[in-house]
Amino acid sequence: MRWCRFDDNGHRRYGILEGNTVVPVHGGPFGEYEPVYTDARPADGLRWLPPVVPGTFFCAGLNYRGHAERVAVPERPEIGYRANNALTGHLAPIVRPADYDEPLVAEGELVAVIGRVVPRHCTRAQAVESVLGWTIGNDVSARSWQRSDRTFWRCKNSDTFKPMGPCIVTDADPLDSTTTVRVDGSVQASFRTGDMLFDPYDFITAMSRYITLSPGDVVWMGTDETASMVPGQVAEITIDGLGTLANPVIEEKVS
Repeated sequence: MRWCRFDDNGHRRYGILEGNTVVPVHGGPFGEYEPVYTDARPADGLRWLPPVVPGTFFCAGLNYRGHAERVAVPERPEIGYRANNALTGHLAPIVRPADYDEPLVAEGELVAVIGRVVPRHCTRAQAVESVLGWTIGNDVSARSWQRSDRTFWRCKNSDTFKPMGPCIVTDADPLDSTTTVRVDGSVQASFRTGDMLFDPYDFITAMSRYITLSPGDVVWMGTDETASMVPGQVAEITIDGLGTLANPVIEEKVS
C-alpha cells in the first residue's frame, strides 16, 4: 500500500495511491480508515504534502562508511533530531536563504515510519514489527553554515530543507535497493541503500533503551553520497520500490 497526504482545497487529507489515482480516506495509516472511492482523483496536479508529520523527527546522521569517514566512523548507533518546520512535500520548492550564496547539498535518505508504540528495551523482532513503512527524504544541508552552527539550527533545519515523500510504502524491502540522486536529470550519486553501518532495526532497538517511539515518528537513515544543487535546478531522490522525491531549488526573495 502507498499512503500519501495532499492538500484538498485547504484541507490536509490522507489518501491511498493506486497507480496514477489517489483515493482519499477518512482516517489515516495509524488507525482506522475508510477509502472514499467516489472522491478519487488523478495524482497529477495534486499539491503533495509530507506523508506524515512526525511527533519526533529522528535522524541517524553518519551511517554509511563513505560519508562517515570524513569525520569518524561511529562505533554504535547514534541518533539526532531535526525540526518539523523544515519538512516539505514532493514537488514543493527547496528555498535557499537569501543570505546564503553557496550551493546547497542534497543527501538522499531512506526514512523509516513508525506505525506502533515501540516498548522500552524492545527486541529486534519488535523493532521490525514497529515499522509501518518507508519513504524518501532529502536531508538538504548548507555546508558552510554546518561548519559554524554548533547545533545545526540553520544548516539542517531552515524551512523547506527536509523534503519527504512522495508516499509511505508499506510492502517494500528498501534495504535491498539502490538510492540514486539526480540533479537536472543527471546522476550525481548512487549507492546501495542497505550498505549502512547500522540498519533501521539496530537504531530502533538501541533508541528504545532510553526513548519511547510512537506512531508517526520517523527515523532518517543517513546517506553515503551527496550532490550539489543551486537555484534553478531540480533535485530527485529515487529509491527502488519507493518512487522518486523531486523538488526544484529556488532563491528566497526578500522584499
